[in-house]
Amino acid sequence: MKLSWTPLGALALVMTTLLLISCSSERKQQGDSAGKATTADLATASCAAAGIEWKVPSAWVPGAEKPMRAATYAVGGSDAAAECAVFFFGAGQGGDVDANIARWISQVKQPDGSDSEDKAVKDKVKSACCQITTVEVAGTYLASSGAMMQTTAEKSGFELLGAIVPAPKGNVFFKFTGPKTTVDKAKEDFLAMLRSVNKRSD
Repeated sequence: MKLSWTPLGALALVMTTLLLISCSSERKQQGDSAGKATTADLATASCAAAGIEWKVPSAWVPGAEKPMRAATYAVGGSDAAAECAVFFFGAGQGGDVDANIARWISQVKQPDGSDSEDKAVKDKVKSACCQITTVEVAGTYLASSGAMMQTTAEKSGFELLGAIVPAPKGNVFFKFTGPKTTVDKAKEDFLAMLRSVNKRSD
């Protein structure tokens, strides 16, 4: 994905993002229609971006605001920290579903250095408002940063869970990465969060 930036374009994107993103921290355990607790303990209030909202697992800790992110959550505590980042780049921005799934898979290599295409598990998750495309892949994670997204570290024994939500105002990207043991333990929370996605009523 290539982004072309101008000062005015960057300012417009930041303003758009600020207008479309909101999040509340009120929490309590949610139940299903029969009153039984679901697998994940989710927040009562929602985080929101791009015309959708979602419930956040109560054990997940919201992080500080970061550029281009709708939200960031720390998972697993300091000893085995994982991160779930939620991105919204604006209407029509961020690339299509297949391109992003392929890009995420390319960010994880197998221990022998081979690519992870044959190891990745692609699936669909149904929420109240839409069908969400997901991918799961484990191996050596090629962490990246900076404007050109250069690889800055290789993290072995990691796992990536990704999801792309077709929101009313553009695709929203959920990317959960961390030590495989941590991510595996939190996988049901991640899926419960995706299933909670719904359109905002306002």
